[in-house]
Amino acid sequence: MAPRLVSVNIGLPREITWRGKTVRTGIWKSPVVGRVIVRKLNIDGDGQGDLAGHGGSNRAVMVYQLDSYRYWERQLGRTDFSYGQFGENFTVEGLPDIEVCIGDRYRIGTALFEVSQPRVTCYRLGIRMDEPQMAALVVAHHRPGFYFRVLEEGEVGAGDEIVKVTEGSERMNVAEIDALLYLPNHTSEQLERALRIRALSQGWQDSFQAILQNQKKETPEPGNPGLTQESGPPPAWSGFRQLRVSRINRESAGVVSLTLTPADDRPLVAALPGQFIILRIQPAPNVPVLLRNYSLSDLPSTDHYRVSIKLEVNGVASSYLHNQVRLGDLLDVAAPRGNFTLQPGEKQVVLLSAGVGATPVLAMLHSLAAEASPREVWWVFGARNGEEHPFAEESRNLVKTLPRGKSFIAYSRPASRDRPGTDFDASGRITVEALEKLGVRCDADFYLCGPAGFLRDLRQGLAAWGVSDNRVHTEIFGPSKPITPGVVDRSQVPPHPPEGPVGSGPRVSFVRSGLNVCWNPKFSSLLDFAEACDVPVRWACRTGVCHTCESGLISGSVAYQPDPLEPPTQGNLLICCSRPKDDVVIDL
Repeated sequence: MAPRLVSVNIGLPREITWRGKTVRTGIWKSPVVGRVIVRKLNIDGDGQGDLAGHGGSNRAVMVYQLDSYRYWERQLGRTDFSYGQFGENFTVEGLPDIEVCIGDRYRIGTALFEVSQPRVTCYRLGIRMDEPQMAALVVAHHRPGFYFRVLEEGEVGAGDEIVKVTEGSERMNVAEIDALLYLPNHTSEQLERALRIRALSQGWQDSFQAILQNQKKETPEPGNPGLTQESGPPPAWSGFRQLRVSRINRESAGVVSLTLTPADDRPLVAALPGQFIILRIQPAPNVPVLLRNYSLSDLPSTDHYRVSIKLEVNGVASSYLHNQVRLGDLLDVAAPRGNFTLQPGEKQVVLLSAGVGATPVLAMLHSLAAEASPREVWWVFGARNGEEHPFAEESRNLVKTLPRGKSFIAYSRPASRDRPGTDFDASGRITVEALEKLGVRCDADFYLCGPAGFLRDLRQGLAAWGVSDNRVHTEIFGPSKPITPGVVDRSQVPPHPPEGPVGSGPRVSFVRSGLNVCWNPKFSSLLDFAEACDVPVRWACRTGVCHTCESGLISGSVAYQPDPLEPPTQGNLLICCSRPKDDVVIDL
């Protein structure tokens, strides 16, 4: 029987209430009567609620098969499905995921389509299906469905025959491509084949390229770099170990550096330039333990770590580290981690920072200087004035050792004793226009760290200048920007204990949010618990598929329910489907 279009389904985004949140979604689709026009980006009368995850030229038309309808009716014991049930635009007879290949082209009505990628499932499919695990189930059962891009606009209608006009290269089917990203055991041969498929959408190509590059390393890093933003080598040790304060340096009016060495005969593990460590401190007896992350600020070493701390107004932890810590004191330290690290390459390197944001990029500068990098390296730094300019002499000397090292220092409010041309190069703030005048290239690799406003303005400026997003690397000291697709009423409330009675379970510590609270088993996952505390979180599928929620597990252990389709990187956890087994410290 020839494949045919059974139903064309459309629907505009609507707002629904889900678990106390307002979610904007276009997953509710209903059959349309008669014929409709298919455009390059959509079908007339249709819309997507979250354009970051759905829609666009590579995801113009979603396709799902009647055979999968029948399959899920048997699996779920359901008989209430209607066309559009899976959020698809085209319900089709035929075109199974195990036969349709990326790059296949089909004529339907007067329009021409090309298969671009599998469906990326998210939590909204679970809402629509009233089955929270649906995002994981369609991947695990190899029935994701797929997207068409529209090569020729035209008119379609229910009953149209689906005619294949071209076969895609490499003959890799939708189910195979989907499993290659979301399930374990990615072979180099499969990845190389996938990357040869020109029709495969760019996002999937980027993910496969990241996995392949990792596999080609002498020592591949664990985990799935095609999914997680938390990639990197596993932490050198779990939990905390004691290091001794062996040196204290005053770097500026408000910044002090502590050099930490092993308290025993075990060597340290050299961090990657740009990584951070977490300190666990107790400023006084009978007061809560504090957890703070600080970037390492000098050349990676196996015999010491150096952290540099800014004295914050009303900062309990920074006040303790500035005023009470003495030489010889012991501090509990978690192993270096973080993915804001210096990447190999040949293009210009631009290290952009302000204030104490200099610390991770200073470690990068040390590393580049130690290897006498032939790359052109720009050290660009902003401070209020000379008194608040940490590492001035240190960074100046490092730049001088580089064959192609250059620097630019801007003081926003120089003092009378600050010498133009000697202590600083210009008054004001760092701007993209200033970078252009200096000869910085827009194809350089940019590494940014500093206050939120500094990062926001420079990121916007670099994007407007045409700098590719994958060349801009950013580190922030506080909570990461949340990812909550479709949620329109995201809370801006500072993190706090959840409402209701105090939990009796293990202690959960959210490092970046500065919150320590006891687990309450009424929550189904650490993600639910974090949301109840208004801790900024990142998620998409909520079922252990996409790894958007992958976060650093500093100490402790968790149990999964359900098990993720692919485990997270060693030293990380998926908060969307885990619960604490004992006290846990999480990098959120």
